[in-house]
Amino acid sequence: MLVRLLYASHAASDTPPGTIATIMQQSHNYNPRHGITGVLCHSDRLYLQVLEGGRAQVNALYAKILRDPRHTGAVLLHYEEISERRYSGWTMGQVNLGKINPGTLLRYSALPEFNPHALSGKSSLALIDELMAAASILGRV
Repeated sequence: MLVRLLYASHAASDTPPGTIATIMQQSHNYNPRHGITGVLCHSDRLYLQVLEGGRAQVNALYAKILRDPRHTGAVLLHYEEISERRYSGWTMGQVNLGKINPGTLLRYSALPEFNPHALSGKSSLALIDELMAAASILGRV
C-alpha cells in the first residue's frame, strides 16, 4: 500500500547555515533503503515536504521528522493512499521557494509569498507539480 504525505513546518530559530544540505544528504542516505521518494520545498524559515512510499515506512519517517529539533510546528496538510508515485524520480528533490517567481506562488495562494500554512494540501501539491514540470526541482535520481 503506497501513501503520499504532505506537511509544513517552521525552521527552528537557531537553525545553523547548511541545514538544508544536511537534511538532503540524510534523505539521500535514508530514503532509498526505505523506498521513500519525495520533494522538500523551503524558504529561509519555512518547509513544505511531500513523502511517498509504503504506509509503514512513510509513517515511521514522519514520526521521526516530528521529533527533529531543526523545525517546529509541523502541520499535516495532506495524507492519501495512492496507486502510483508522482515523485518516483527523486529520493528527495529540493527547491528553494525563496527563489521562485512570485507569480508562480500567487497562482496558488492569496499572496505572492511562500507560506505553506496558508495553502490547502491540494494547492501545495499543485505548486510542487508545476515546479516539477518547470524543472525547478533539483536532485533527480
